[in-house]
Amino acid sequence: MDMRHLSATFVMLLRTAVTALVVVTLSPSGALAFDPSDLKKLMETKECVGCDLEGADLVRANLKGANLVGANLKKATLIKVDLRSANLAGSNLEGANLWTAYLWKGNLEGVNLKGANLLNADIRSVRMKNTIFCNTTMPDGSIFDRDC
Repeated sequence: MDMRHLSATFVMLLRTAVTALVVVTLSPSGALAFDPSDLKKLMETKECVGCDLEGADLVRANLKGANLVGANLKKATLIKVDLRSANLAGSNLEGANLWTAYLWKGNLEGVNLKGANLLNADIRSVRMKNTIFCNTTMPDGSIFDRDC
């Protein structure tokens, strides 16, 4: 095989991979569907006990003091969200992205943090009794696997 044939093959494979990535990224998926009325309720009242917010985009949301007890926040994007003094007890944050989130004095007791990203998050004075950690990225970048 000459170099031109290899280059053409590589370009074709690269195009196929990019196309597949775009299709997967843009395809609607029920797996990350959340209840829009729950999101509206949370943003208006900061009270959303047992809400379904799976996959919700809450980047930079001001949820200081919010009540999210038992909420489903699986795979939610919570980048730079203000959750200071928020109550998330018993919530599901599996696979959630909490990069640089402010969780100071929050309640994460009994929360599922499997696969969650807490890189650079402020977790000072956070209650974490019975919190589940498995493949969880901690604020310092370490991976915590206590409950795997």
